[in-house]
Amino acid sequence: MNIGVFCSANNQIDAAYFRAADALGRWMAENGHTLVYGGCDLGLMEAVGRAVHDNGGTTIGVVPRVIEKAGRLSDAVSVEIACEDLTDRKQIMMERSDVFVALPGGIGTLDEIFTVAAAYTIGYHRKKLYLLNIGGFYDALIAVLDDLARRGMTRGDWHDCVEPVTSLSQLQEKLA
Repeated sequence: MNIGVFCSANNQIDAAYFRAADALGRWMAENGHTLVYGGCDLGLMEAVGRAVHDNGGTTIGVVPRVIEKAGRLSDAVSVEIACEDLTDRKQIMMERSDVFVALPGGIGTLDEIFTVAAAYTIGYHRKKLYLLNIGGFYDALIAVLDDLARRGMTRGDWHDCVEPVTSLSQLQEKLA
């Protein structure tokens, strides 16, 4: 399976998030899954990519030219797909991935989550996105989504597309 992973490209974040990224990457490699990700050499992106790569797995880095020009391309990328910008990156990642996982992340990760969810609700795809809710990281986002649903602002049940999971083992069960 090609698993698209959205996550932080920051290094100064909780060590628990790095442990989760490493465990996810090792599990992906050990089970023959391919990582589709941003290909940057920073933060959780580097951690998950390095874990897949170092454990014999394949990584597909969808890398905006500005990242490459800045010298931030990870050497854990097996296959590089260059793109113009973040909009292109999201489109390519949606096309190349069978399912998505969001590790903790910032504005870019939220943008990716909502792009995938919006495309799902309109009918562009039927791919699930799992929020790996480490230590309650996504609790506030889940509350916002619940509030939007209560107010009638979502089409159908948002859980059809976006599903929170609290552990890697729960994610593994969902992907089995």
